[in-house]
Amino acid sequence: MKGKSIQKVIILVSTLAVPGFLFFYLLPQFAKNRYKSLPIFGEKVVASTFHTVKGKKIPDTIYHQIPDFKLINQGGDSVSWATLKDKIIVLNLVNTEATNAGVTKYIQTLAEGYEKKPLVKFLSLSVNPTDVTKIKAYAAQLGAKPEKWNVLAGDTSITYPLIRKGLLLDIVSDESQEKPRYIFSNKILLIDVQHRIRGVYETDSPESTARLEDEIKVLIAEYLRNVKDGR
Repeated sequence: MKGKSIQKVIILVSTLAVPGFLFFYLLPQFAKNRYKSLPIFGEKVVASTFHTVKGKKIPDTIYHQIPDFKLINQGGDSVSWATLKDKIIVLNLVNTEATNAGVTKYIQTLAEGYEKKPLVKFLSLSVNPTDVTKIKAYAAQLGAKPEKWNVLAGDTSITYPLIRKGLLLDIVSDESQEKPRYIFSNKILLIDVQHRIRGVYETDSPESTARLEDEIKVLIAEYLRNVKDGR
C-alpha cells in the first residue's frame, strides 16, 4: 500500500510539472510572436546572400524602399530621410487648394494623439507645385508643427517620381484648363524606419483607419523589439 501511495504521488507531481515545464518553455516563443509582423509592400527580389536560422541557410530578400528625397517644409527647412532617421512615418497626399476636410481632420487628430511620442512622425506631401508658397499658412491653419507633422512641397520633377515609384501611389495632373486639376490617391501610408511601406489604408473606411491605428502600435513594438535584439 505504501509503495502504491508513493507511486501515485510521483505520477501526480509529474502530471502537474509537465504543463508548467511546457508553459515556461513555450512562453518565450509566444512572447516573441505576440505581434504578427506587418507585410512589406512593393517589389521583392531574392538576393544572392543568405542568413542562417537554426543551421539552415535562407536566401535574403531585398524589399522595396522609398528613395531619399529633399523637400521644403512649412518652416522653410529641408526634409529628407536624414532628418527623419529612425522614425516611423504616417504619410498622405494633399493639395492646399482642394477641400478634403475629412482626411485632413483625421490626420490632425491622429497627430495630436502622438504629440508626445517622438518615434512617430507625420508627413503630408503636396501634389501641387505652387503649394511651395502656401504650405506655411496651410500648416498654421491645421496647427501642424514641423517637429511632429511636416507639410512638404516641391517641383513635380521631384515629387511625382517619388509619389509614383517610391510611394506607389497615383497622381494625375490635368493642365488642359486654365487652372490645373490634380487627381491623386487619398490613401494613407505607414512607413517603417527602413523606409519600407508596411501598410496602405483607405481614408473613407472606418475599418481601414482603425487598422492603421492598431498597426502603428504593432510597428512601434517591432521597432523596439529589433532595437532590444540589436538588429
